[in-house]
Amino acid sequence: MSGSLEVRQFLLRYEAEGPGGYAGGVPAQRSGAADASRISDDQVRRARLAVARGATGVEDCSTLLDMLGLVPDEDGDCPVQR
Repeated sequence: MSGSLEVRQFLLRYEAEGPGGYAGGVPAQRSGAADASRISDDQVRRARLAVARGATGVEDCSTLLDMLGLVPDEDGDCPVQR
């Protein structure tokens, strides 16, 4: 139960974030082709933090990061940013 509460608290902290944040907790639709393919470094960092906070352990965290494309490849680029 505490994990669920932690997730809700995490989401509430970032819900009303400045530009790039989500109005009302709902992400806006991306408008152009350039926007659709570009994930910022800050978004990747925040996603990694969210996964780390929600993971039950190191192996769980590693697996989730890999599944979500948040682990850099040999060139240092994350699949989610391609």
